[in-house]
Amino acid sequence: MLHYAVIFFVIALIAAVLGFSGIAGAASNIAWILFVVFLVLAIISMFRKRT
Repeated sequence: MLHYAVIFFVIALIAAVLGFSGIAGAASNIAWILFVVFLVLAIISMFRKRT
């Protein structure tokens, strides 16, 4: 999941440099959502391993 977030972040950076603001905005939103999902799953996994 983190891998895909990084890929979409790189796509957003490249699109922003090339001037594609719509694609850059969409890719950065997708990267942000994937990163948040990754964090939630990582926290849940960490708590499940403790018990």
